[in-house]
Amino acid sequence: MPPDPARATAVGLLNLTGLGLGYVLLRQWIWAAVCWVATGALLLIALPAEPDGVPGGLLVAYLLVLLLAAADGARRALRARTALPVRPAIAVALGLLLLAVPAGGAVAYGSAQDEAREQVLLDRLGDADRTVKAAANQSFASGEQGFKTALADYRGLEADHPDSRAAKLVPERLNAYYKAVATPYSSGQHCPAIEALKFLRTVPESIDKRLLGDLATWPDQPLATSYYECGMSKLGEETSGPEAGALGELLSTFPESKQAAKVEPAVRARIKGRAGAMNDDGPCEVTEELRRIGATASALPGSTGAALRTADDRPVENGLYACGVKHFKDKEFSEARKTLDTFAGDYKQSGKREQARNIAIAAEIAETRAAAGDRLPPEGSPGGARMPFVITNDGPDAVEVLYTGPTTGTIKVGACKGCTTYSSTSAGKSQACKGSSGKYPKATLQLPAGNYHFLHKNAGEADANVSNNASGPKIQPGYSYTYCTFVVRGLGLPGLPDLTKPLPTPTIPLPDIAKPAAW
Repeated sequence: MPPDPARATAVGLLNLTGLGLGYVLLRQWIWAAVCWVATGALLLIALPAEPDGVPGGLLVAYLLVLLLAAADGARRALRARTALPVRPAIAVALGLLLLAVPAGGAVAYGSAQDEAREQVLLDRLGDADRTVKAAANQSFASGEQGFKTALADYRGLEADHPDSRAAKLVPERLNAYYKAVATPYSSGQHCPAIEALKFLRTVPESIDKRLLGDLATWPDQPLATSYYECGMSKLGEETSGPEAGALGELLSTFPESKQAAKVEPAVRARIKGRAGAMNDDGPCEVTEELRRIGATASALPGSTGAALRTADDRPVENGLYACGVKHFKDKEFSEARKTLDTFAGDYKQSGKREQARNIAIAAEIAETRAAAGDRLPPEGSPGGARMPFVITNDGPDAVEVLYTGPTTGTIKVGACKGCTTYSSTSAGKSQACKGSSGKYPKATLQLPAGNYHFLHKNAGEADANVSNNASGPKIQPGYSYTYCTFVVRGLGLPGLPDLTKPLPTPTIPLPDIAKPAAW
């Protein structure tokens, strides 16, 4: 048969479909099988559709195979000596029709590839959602990295794939995201909520405000509320971290907020309330709490801190005094003395200062002589006669004498130059204060009658190891009293406890009334 261009065209078109039908018409089964294998291999690799599609090199190779098959089929058909089973015109029409198969397949594959990409993006969105949910079930500190990772995923979806279905869901997800991060706030946990809400205020730095809408400023009100509630709940406690400065951060960050306006009256009310609870909760504990409240309040910024700077002064003053008295009544004499000494030093203008000093003196005596702490020293001094109480010092160091009874106070007697210590108490009793009366330093008290407690303290520096000595004389009307203090070194060893003892003195009788001698 002569060469037939129509037949060659038909075979070439049928081979170009990738189905090898041109070879089938020519009964070239081996080459038809080659076409089937090539197309099958392509389908095996390409399906199901992946987001990245088929490798470009593979597509080029497959197209080259189709072109070679079309050219080879046309060449073979042109030289064939047998007729085709169908008319060439019908074969051409069929070839043109069947070319729609690979073209339609390519379009369908492109759609499948797009859907695969969408699924990947939706999966990525789902992963971000699950990360947010997991982070919300932890403390913010533990879940913060998860929140940051999810936010980066949301931002990437919207920025890199704005037309995808996943990107269109991001605004909805951001609403859920804000609720998840703010879980401590919605649960009423205002102190843990602070860091979470501060984090949310930074989100507009990385997410377009167009997507956020009202979310961009939503954290402000909850954060101001959390600052206030946390700060007030921790007021007076010893804390660290964000709780300690919550009220200060409120006033600095949201100075015009309604929460900021509540701080000053709320702190004043807290001070008043705690001051009124001293009897129930204990003056020492409440006073320390008031000190902490005052320290926080005075450190607040702006006019609020200035207005509150002295708000706790009077309650702390009253509380410190009451605390010292309580220590005394509870027989905690060392603590009572320290507390009331502090009171007397800090509040020099207080009407309670003198009594505070008297109680501190009685407490110091009671540390050595417990009976001195049986009752509080009376306020003021009784009227009536007073008896002279002369203290003479026969010791090398100055002596301080503390006394409490119907009246309370202290007196110092200077050191005796040239005086030495004694080897025993009996030697001291027989020899002390026996020399020239002008040799020994003296001091005189005028005491109302009654039972007293005395504490004799070494007030010099020559021998710091000299111990205190306490006694409890009774002062009777119509008598004069003399104490002679001296130092005994037991067993000849320096630094052993001092023993100071009173010596008798002749009585000075009142008119027409004779009185016995007294020690």
